[in-house]
Amino acid sequence: MNKRYFTVGMAGHIDHGKTALTKVLTNVDTDRLKEEKERQISIEPGFAPLFEDDQLQISIIDVPGHERFIRQMIAGVAGIDFVVLVIAADEGVMPQTLEHAEILSFLNIKDGLIALTKVDRADEELLSLVEEEIRDNLKGTIFENVPILPVSSVTGEGCAFLKSSIVEKLLLLPERHHYGHFRLPIDQVFSIKGQGTIVRGTIYEGSVTEGDKLSILPNNMNVKVRQIQVHHEQVKNAYAGQRTALNITGVPLQMVKRGDTIVSPDFLNTTDIMDVSIRVVGKLKFPIKQRMPIKCYIGTTEVMGKIVFFDRNEVALEKEEILCQLRLDAPIVAKRGDRFIIRRPSPHETIGGGWIVDPNGKRYKFGEETIALLQRKKTGSFSERFLSLLEEKKALQKDVLLTDMSISQEELKKEIQHQEWIVFNDFITHRKIIKELFQDINRYLTDFHHLYPLRTGLTKAELIQSLKRKYPQHLIEFGLKQGVEHENWEYKGPYIFQKDFNPYLPEKWINPVKSLLATLKKDTWKVDNFSLYLERVGIDTKISQEITQYLVENGSIIPLTESIYWHKDIFWSYADDLKSKTNPSFDMQEAKAILGFSRKYLVPFLETLDKFKITLRKDNDRRWNE
Repeated sequence: MNKRYFTVGMAGHIDHGKTALTKVLTNVDTDRLKEEKERQISIEPGFAPLFEDDQLQISIIDVPGHERFIRQMIAGVAGIDFVVLVIAADEGVMPQTLEHAEILSFLNIKDGLIALTKVDRADEELLSLVEEEIRDNLKGTIFENVPILPVSSVTGEGCAFLKSSIVEKLLLLPERHHYGHFRLPIDQVFSIKGQGTIVRGTIYEGSVTEGDKLSILPNNMNVKVRQIQVHHEQVKNAYAGQRTALNITGVPLQMVKRGDTIVSPDFLNTTDIMDVSIRVVGKLKFPIKQRMPIKCYIGTTEVMGKIVFFDRNEVALEKEEILCQLRLDAPIVAKRGDRFIIRRPSPHETIGGGWIVDPNGKRYKFGEETIALLQRKKTGSFSERFLSLLEEKKALQKDVLLTDMSISQEELKKEIQHQEWIVFNDFITHRKIIKELFQDINRYLTDFHHLYPLRTGLTKAELIQSLKRKYPQHLIEFGLKQGVEHENWEYKGPYIFQKDFNPYLPEKWINPVKSLLATLKKDTWKVDNFSLYLERVGIDTKISQEITQYLVENGSIIPLTESIYWHKDIFWSYADDLKSKTNPSFDMQEAKAILGFSRKYLVPFLETLDKFKITLRKDNDRRWNE
């Protein structure tokens, strides 16, 4: 796409002129609520179009400056690309100036400007002192070195230059990702008669088209996009970076709230335990205690929870990032890399912020081992982090991987081009995992062949059941197929066995089996119950079934019934004899006359010929199968 879309935040202390400046820049009064008009303060974020040409479309969010509305302020700036920090020349840096600056730094807003408002109320000497104060107070924030532009919403001084400066700055910023899955944290929900439910927010990533089917999380409600508006104009598509209103069907107004997230189906999961990396504010009023209640602000969501440390029990002063965990009281929508703010519920204060290392955290033990694990998650490459995931799951579906790793389709495609990654049936694994699976399959087969040398092999179902404790079934099935293709093992009927394995009689049973076969052959067709032959040569019941199956599978004996077995030579000699003395078709009476068997042996003998497809039976006749 050629055109790029950006949203600019207008932040700062209450009554420093954010709304007035926004009106001068956009000709829109963003204080739309009756209460806002009466009290002359902003309560909810206000939105207005700032600039549009063939290259850019820029929107402004004017966020509340009052401490009581900090949630609305965070929700407003959560999706911005650039910020204008508003400071009044006649008051200078105030408490919410500093808190907003810290919040914006924690949210990793990369660039901005300072608008020094109400310059019509200050002389040059005061302006110089205020600028010096701003530089001193904003050291260590993103505003430390940004331009300070004097403006007046009353006279219009500097406003055109401020607007052009914003445009110039945004031209230098990279565009957001318009491809891939769609995500929009909802900051407003309302209804228009005849239109139904409307949700509004800044698109974090992806794009949306009229008719798209989406999901609203965390309650997983399916909806359809009926109409899309950008700045009150109906459009067919909207893209990352745009302030957008979606008219949706499939869910009533009362079921949707600010803090919900509307996403592409099956894109993101909800979570209530997150591994995070945080920084704390420079001047904490009170230490942060282990498992202390906190309010977490992420996207447009506010949720209570607690902070869990693994290498300390409190934080009073810390300049470095701290690896820890947030355990929340309700599920939220998040992915790796998302930024958040944490505040103390009482007394109210912003205590820090950071980014999500892993949105799917587990409960870990206190200690260095956990910190080392979190450090690997934080700094590891794609391969290292994916392999860490695979240690537990062994293979992941592409869509699940995109969510768990918090990467785009394009990034994933680039990563899995390397030969160490294996893609199968929409799953991805690593050669290391397949090698590990092969080793386990070979170990199971080796152990089985050693324990049961008489058997052809292990059934596929039994092998899968044994391996499922460690691997998902779809990966086992893939590995077994790969092993056959690489000639590591083979199938025979339901059995799987190592390629170089042949069933064999343990030395202990060689002579007893020879004796059994000799006696069976001597008794020709009129044999005893086969269990008696086994008993006579000392083959006990523990091994008798194994030996019987072995002799059947290698063709030494032929089962006629569950208890009647003939020596192979006897069976085949009678089959040849009968065939030589009958026509192509014969019946049971002819066979009895030729062979002289009693019915006890004749019927199963003929049925076994049918079973082997030597003969084909039709009614009372049989035909030799040529």
